[in-house]
Amino acid sequence: MQQNFTYIRIPVLKLLPLLFCFAFCNSSYGQSTVGSANLKKDTVITPKKEDLSKQYDIGDLIKDIFHPKKKPDSVIKRPSGITIIPNIASNPSIGSQIGIKAVAGRVLGSDPNTFLSVAATSASITTKGIIYFYLNHNVYTPGNKWNFQGNLVAAKTVTPDFGLGIGNGATNSPENAILTNPERKGRALHSLFFNFREKAYKEVSKGLFVGAGVSFDIRRNIEDRNSTSDLTPYNIYSDRYGFDRKGYSANGLLFNVQYTTRDNQNRAYKGIYIDAGFRANQTWMGSSKNALQFTADFRKYFSLSESHPEHVIAFWNWGAYQISGAIPYLELPGTARDGAFRSGRGYTTGYFKGTQYDYSEVEYRFPILKNKFISGVTFFNLQTANDEVGTKLFEKWQPGYGGGLRVLFNKATRTNLCLDYAWGKYGARGFFLGLNEAF
Repeated sequence: MQQNFTYIRIPVLKLLPLLFCFAFCNSSYGQSTVGSANLKKDTVITPKKEDLSKQYDIGDLIKDIFHPKKKPDSVIKRPSGITIIPNIASNPSIGSQIGIKAVAGRVLGSDPNTFLSVAATSASITTKGIIYFYLNHNVYTPGNKWNFQGNLVAAKTVTPDFGLGIGNGATNSPENAILTNPERKGRALHSLFFNFREKAYKEVSKGLFVGAGVSFDIRRNIEDRNSTSDLTPYNIYSDRYGFDRKGYSANGLLFNVQYTTRDNQNRAYKGIYIDAGFRANQTWMGSSKNALQFTADFRKYFSLSESHPEHVIAFWNWGAYQISGAIPYLELPGTARDGAFRSGRGYTTGYFKGTQYDYSEVEYRFPILKNKFISGVTFFNLQTANDEVGTKLFEKWQPGYGGGLRVLFNKATRTNLCLDYAWGKYGARGFFLGLNEAF
């Protein structure tokens, strides 16, 4: 599964943190092997070394500033796969944030068919008392015999809430009108959140993996500190489906099938990625309710040029569909609720959600500078959801669109610093800052 780990979704972002990122980023040196695109076939791609000497990244910029007389990197001495930057942000929801985050990428073993393994971690604290720590990994063993995906999260957090559904207001009862929230009135839910997820995939054919795992999602001390009424979307949904307002657990088994031919896990030029499977929440595992959910993730990349393969058209569709049982309100699929929290640029996390949710996006990626240091993207997305009180999936769609710049942070792993500005409906808009592509 694609892991785009470090992403901040904020409505107001000052440009000052970017200068800190440039000034304090860490660029160490070592051996690295990375993949490049095979432009002739859409089969599993055998990675080969890219010519990195013609590319320029943040490590080169820092070297030119502080060590201008140092000789350029040789073919043997390449930038390492580790990127470290401060995690600084400011917005009304979280206050002012300070922290650190790191992304790492490395090919394990010497088998030329092995995919790039990636991992990330971050720790941060804000002036509004939000504390967040995570550790993610997506590891391929030599020859891709096994793929391990997982994450660990511990947080004292604030979750934005804009009601259930896609913006269609229900009029059949006062409770349903509040639940569907057609004006998209924002609320904030404070809680303690803990997540552990681990999946193990076994390659059964070239690029085809079957896997299983477990996921534990636990929330405690949930409270809405600002609402003056007991009738809020969270309370209405929780009471209706029998969840404790103060906390719950959503613990279950995961069963997935994955197929990939991408040439790079961070920024693919060509290939395909499919991951589909079931999640079965089980009370015997400590889950508050039983539930069965089907999820599907499809991504396709087309390189438009053999001489400049970074000209790419990328497509993404992600969906999650409840089959039976009940899912807790804050765990429902929705905007930015994909595995890497990158969908729905133009809206904040959870802006739209439902028991049935589907998301599609197309993005054009293109170079700006010859040395690949600066590139750009434009994108357009659509999302749809049901609301359990009348609106069905695919009945109504909400758009988002925008563009952005990419700064090559680590050429050895194709890690980009991503700065996007996006617009949505209901006046939603904002800057979105992250490492690695959205998908």
